[in-house]
Amino acid sequence: MLHIKNALNFESFFHVLFQDSKIELDELVMERISQSFDFLKEFSENKIIYGVNTGFGPMAQYRIKDKDRKQLQYNLIRSHASGMGKPMEPLYVKALMLARLNTLALGKSGIHPSAVLIMQELINKNITPVIYEHGGVGASGDLVQLAHLALVLIGEGEVFYKGKRRNTSEVFSEENILPIKVELREGLALMNGTSAMTGIGIVNVIYAQRLLNWSIFCSAAINEIVEAYDDHLSEELNSSKLHVGQQKVAAKMRDHLKDSQLTRDRNEHLYSGKNPEKDYFKEKVQEYYSLRCVPQVLGPVYDTIDYTRNILIEEVNSANDNPIIDVTRQQVYHGGNFHGDYVALEMDKLKLVITKLSMLAERQLNYLLNNKLNNILPPFVNLGKLGLNFGMQGAQFSAVSTSAENQMLSTSMYIHSIPNNNDNQDIVSMGTNAANTTKTVINNAFEVLAVEVVTIIQALRHLEFNGKLSSKTKLKVEIFKEIIPEIKEDFPLSATLEAVKDYIKENDAYRVGS
Repeated sequence: MLHIKNALNFESFFHVLFQDSKIELDELVMERISQSFDFLKEFSENKIIYGVNTGFGPMAQYRIKDKDRKQLQYNLIRSHASGMGKPMEPLYVKALMLARLNTLALGKSGIHPSAVLIMQELINKNITPVIYEHGGVGASGDLVQLAHLALVLIGEGEVFYKGKRRNTSEVFSEENILPIKVELREGLALMNGTSAMTGIGIVNVIYAQRLLNWSIFCSAAINEIVEAYDDHLSEELNSSKLHVGQQKVAAKMRDHLKDSQLTRDRNEHLYSGKNPEKDYFKEKVQEYYSLRCVPQVLGPVYDTIDYTRNILIEEVNSANDNPIIDVTRQQVYHGGNFHGDYVALEMDKLKLVITKLSMLAERQLNYLLNNKLNNILPPFVNLGKLGLNFGMQGAQFSAVSTSAENQMLSTSMYIHSIPNNNDNQDIVSMGTNAANTTKTVINNAFEVLAVEVVTIIQALRHLEFNGKLSSKTKLKVEIFKEIIPEIKEDFPLSATLEAVKDYIKENDAYRVGS
């Protein structure tokens, strides 16, 4: 059980999203929310408060009569539940709900307490609103996506429950859930924030971290396959450059390879003074960049993931709607905390580095498949009859085409503002688009790494290193051999590649027990 009292951290999201931990709102949280609601109700009686007794956006100049205030909130929710495209996957919707719940729990939104209680219940029972990917421009918050959340909270719309898409009213009836009580600004408070882009972004970061670890794993294993010199991973070399990410990646690879009998010490070979060649060295003095420069390539990936994680946690623990209700100062502040530029920029940065990670994997894959480069493996790591069989030749096309798609998708959304809403929203973040595109890039990268993993297993089967592999490589090789059959006779590889992709997406390369 996750007890929500103050700020959530990244581990809290992981436990709820990936380990199905239940949540419980602390009494202090409910007290904050109630105080905020009570204060706003009294404060707004003789004042003009945006979204309480005014219209919305460019229609804020219109005053709303007291008798129409509640209807105003229902109208806002229903009119903006206009998303299109594919429904968001339940995991990402759950992240969205937890992000929104946490923001409302700060007590700066003036929302009725019933809203957070029902959200707590939906999260704990894995009832996820049907929310569409397309619609939000990420400036007056994720209005469209969050409107679909609000639609469910008032007992309308649709939800996914126990694997089925159903009417909200039916599920609420079965589970004895009462819709929220609309009083002051429940529609606006639910919709006016960055919780869709932030929730998606948090899941993106979790998967990006797994991708990074699998890329480090593959890079280390390939260093074993080619019996590379180990000084490019040395602490001495990598500490001479001051970037934390580079040093961390190199350290992880050293730890992975610490008991390998395959990587070599340059002192025992090229520095031994026993090199009879006078004009030409058959053996490579240095490896290709995709093997030798892994800390320098993946270092920025490490640093970007780390920085993005911090920005997202700052955002999710911030009041990001409008106006902001300040009970302590007895004031209501109008502004633009709903603007998603912080998240949009981080999603663009994240998809850039994940695209680079997929490019590194594709180049490492190419090295393994091209016998003229590696000089130790058959063409396309073909364990069958050359000419008659094809090995990994067909799978390489999938990896190359997917890498190319990632390169195209890495165009920035952060700078693609389009004015809308009668030019009230004249500069927007496109943060939800950025988060969804990053989600696609991450999923694509898992596909590229799946091809690389299968090829590594093929290569290790061919080389038969007989116990010389590092223990970390050996552990995962045994798991993958259960998933990946030996590829001698040709057969369709799609199912095998998909199974490997599923495994690496749902398991971390370096987490105990995975």
